[in-house]
Amino acid sequence: MAKKTTYWWNKWTAGAIVILLLVLTPIFTILIKLFDSPGEHWGHIVTNLLPSYFSNSLILLLGVGLGTFILGVSMAWFVSVYEFPGRNYFEWLLILPLAFPSYMMAYSYVGILEYTGPVQAFFRNNLDVYFTGPIVDIMNMPGAIFILSISLFPYVYVICRASFMKQSSELQEAALILGSNRLRVFTKIALPMARPAVAGGIALVGMEVLNDYGTVKYFGVDTFTSGIFRAWFSFGDINTAIHLSAILTLIVLFLIWLENFQRGSRNWTSQRSSARPTLRIVPKHRSTQWLYTGLCAVVLMISFIMPLSQLFYWVSMTWQNVIDSEFGILIFRSFSLAIGSSVAIAMLSIFLLYAVRLSPLRWTRHIARTASMGYAIPGAVIAVGVMIPMMELDRFISWLSADSIGMILSGSLFILVIAYIVRFMAVGYNAIDAGFQKTGASVNEVARSLGASPIRTLWKIDLPLIRNSIAAAILLAFVDILKELPLTLILRPFNFNTLATKAFDMATNEMIAESANASLVVVLTGIIPIILLNSVIRGKYD
Repeated sequence: MAKKTTYWWNKWTAGAIVILLLVLTPIFTILIKLFDSPGEHWGHIVTNLLPSYFSNSLILLLGVGLGTFILGVSMAWFVSVYEFPGRNYFEWLLILPLAFPSYMMAYSYVGILEYTGPVQAFFRNNLDVYFTGPIVDIMNMPGAIFILSISLFPYVYVICRASFMKQSSELQEAALILGSNRLRVFTKIALPMARPAVAGGIALVGMEVLNDYGTVKYFGVDTFTSGIFRAWFSFGDINTAIHLSAILTLIVLFLIWLENFQRGSRNWTSQRSSARPTLRIVPKHRSTQWLYTGLCAVVLMISFIMPLSQLFYWVSMTWQNVIDSEFGILIFRSFSLAIGSSVAIAMLSIFLLYAVRLSPLRWTRHIARTASMGYAIPGAVIAVGVMIPMMELDRFISWLSADSIGMILSGSLFILVIAYIVRFMAVGYNAIDAGFQKTGASVNEVARSLGASPIRTLWKIDLPLIRNSIAAAILLAFVDILKELPLTLILRPFNFNTLATKAFDMATNEMIAESANASLVVVLTGIIPIILLNSVIRGKYD
């Protein structure tokens, strides 16, 4: 019995538990602080602001959920089932809006529709039609729903596309033989079979909506995230921010539970492993083929090409005044911080997954998966939950050093890196886990049986075999960190900016055209992993 205990309780398992405690620190902190009395502004917020936080957040969730469902499912169905001109290009071009942070999309559309924008310029110059203000006022709730829908629908599109591509064609062909039309096949067979994919995609969208700060702040829509910022920075009331964070965390956990509950233990796939994938249909009429091409082109134009063109236009006007040595330093700081954090995420993910491989007990896998749940927690909540224990540690260190050391943890980049690890651990974990799944444990066991230590086996065998997965994990985490706004705004050191925070600060100070330079760097950088993501999907299902 003693040998068995020694076998599973080793430094790898202990390290996995330490990482788990690190990732769960924000939740533990908020739960503990909930027992403190609310801040002095809590009564004012409950009476005057909390109802609008609830209603606005709910309206955003429902509106964006419906918008992303319509766009994501329809586009996924078209490119997966039908053959039409340009389909091979649209299948990956429709993922590109993921590279566009929603708050940057918001700035672009305000510029497109304002008096000096291209739409009004076209009407004035060609049709002699003049508007006194913006042609369409989108700086409101419907505008926020529109912006978030067109920037987040690829979450639903990617997952549903993969689901549609691996569905068996036999059920659909049987339905057609029995007299069903294509619409009925879609609504009665294909869509129900893709229900877990749809629910998973919309759940991801919901978490991103609750995490959003830049769009709702710029459009003046009060949500829980903007309320946390207001309580902390405007009121200086951290206890009130904690209570708002707790409510937001409960909403997110409810979304996760709801997604798991609706899936249950039901099987939504064919039982036959040799099921024949769906063959693409070539519409009989050429006009129908071009209709699908036109629909995909319109969605791509609205969700990516138009806002990107606006960024390029602004950059062409302002780059000479913005691109200087300070902008180069800004890019270097942003990239260095993102690269360092993403490498740390990859290293911790490798440690977690290797601990699971070495342990014979199932609960170690639950530890690893729980440690990757930070992606579901909004950035503002993580920032609040990380800042408080770091400030306590700083006070303790300052007491030990007789006040000779300042805020070395909460006032430095260290706290930002820790928060990034908590927030984006799932990104690195899932990518590297896919690599470990492909290699299997047999090669590892052979090396161990020949006398190699776990460290030597990991270094000489596992890491070379999963190097592509490690690179993908670093790249995906790098791009997500580069785009992150609410967490960075709260935890960044004084006078420290990233590309995301610089673009946000300039836009909120009515320097939207100048902010496009930082925004364009973020968007163009985000295109790279999207191309890789499409390659993975095509390789698995084409």
